[in-house]
Amino acid sequence: MAKGTLNKAILIGRLGQDPKLQYTPSGKACTKISLATNESWKKDGEKQEVTDWHNIVLWGKIAEIAAEYLSKGSRVYVEGKLRTRSWDKDGTTHYMTEVIGDRVEFLDSKKAEISEQQPEQSEEDIPF
Repeated sequence: MAKGTLNKAILIGRLGQDPKLQYTPSGKACTKISLATNESWKKDGEKQEVTDWHNIVLWGKIAEIAAEYLSKGSRVYVEGKLRTRSWDKDGTTHYMTEVIGDRVEFLDSKKAEISEQQPEQSEEDIPF
């Protein structure tokens, strides 16, 4: 880590869909999950709520375990780092910010934790 910098994301939420496990051409496991977090407050006596959706990418063994044991609606704790990638399509540059997860804790009835030191991945490695 460079001196004086920190890139850390910590989220607790529910999966919006089943995990998507794929493998890169070199055989690395990669799972993508969509995580919903909610925030609520009262304004003028009425409850207000907003849901944010977070794209999470997991690599290696942690990706395989998450794909096997998590499903839509699962409640999870995720730690990782933010990464923004870009690509060009039809002359337009698109951007996506994701959390590259290195720790996942299952918060439903069967509690489990998985973590793994994630090797650096390039955008070319992401299979979707």
